[in-house]
Amino acid sequence: MHLDTPEEPTDTPAQRAADRRRLLRALNFSLAFVLVLAAVFALQQGEDYRPFTVTALSAHGLWGLLTAPLLHGSIEHIAANAASLLLLGALAGSVYPKATVRALPIFWLGSGLGAWLLGEPGSHHLGASGLTHGLMFLVFTLGLLRRDRPSIAAAMIAFFLYGGMLLTVLPQEPGVSWQSHLGGAAGGVLSAILFRYLDPIPPRKRYSWELDGDAPPADEAELELPAPTDVPVLWHRSESARGVVLPFPPRRPPDAPDSP
Repeated sequence: MHLDTPEEPTDTPAQRAADRRRLLRALNFSLAFVLVLAAVFALQQGEDYRPFTVTALSAHGLWGLLTAPLLHGSIEHIAANAASLLLLGALAGSVYPKATVRALPIFWLGSGLGAWLLGEPGSHHLGASGLTHGLMFLVFTLGLLRRDRPSIAAAMIAFFLYGGMLLTVLPQEPGVSWQSHLGGAAGGVLSAILFRYLDPIPPRKRYSWELDGDAPPADEAELELPAPTDVPVLWHRSESARGVVLPFPPRRPPDAPDSP
């Protein structure tokens, strides 16, 4: 069941300007967070950062729930997460600004809890990949729940770019914290269920055949889709009889005498 969609369109210059501002704001926030990750990575060099990671099933490893997503083990590690955070962060923040802000703490902590609960005892987990999985599953699940045009488009873009995250929540490659991925993904799904009503549903365009006798303007008539009853049909079922019933004489018993 999807949410009700407003009937009156608001595709005005003011609305388009607001959409652009929302996209730029989400992109700037994502870029600022990536720069914070880069600064933390520069400070890590030559330092023992293991106390700030999530140490599975260890009491002192719980501090990593707050700090582990800021840490990365290599240039390749931070580069992969930075690209995902830029794209998915801008996508989620522009389509669902309110839901994304409230969901971020959930899959931030969810990624750490997944690593702490499911990781090998004493193993260290770090990186923002749990956040990227949370963002992807947030956008994808909201598309399934809301089913308005922007939500469906955002879900398709997220799935096209990062659909492989549906598999990386399972153990595959040694040294990759699938536990953090699973925790972040669970946080994203939970956030989508909790916050799917926060952001307003965009209005749906109504066509003239949905209105009561109102004709579209002349400059829009050529661009309108026809009414369902006006769509040409290539084949119609014939209303005449579809066949002829042939009469057959009744079957005679085997011992019946031949008629003269």
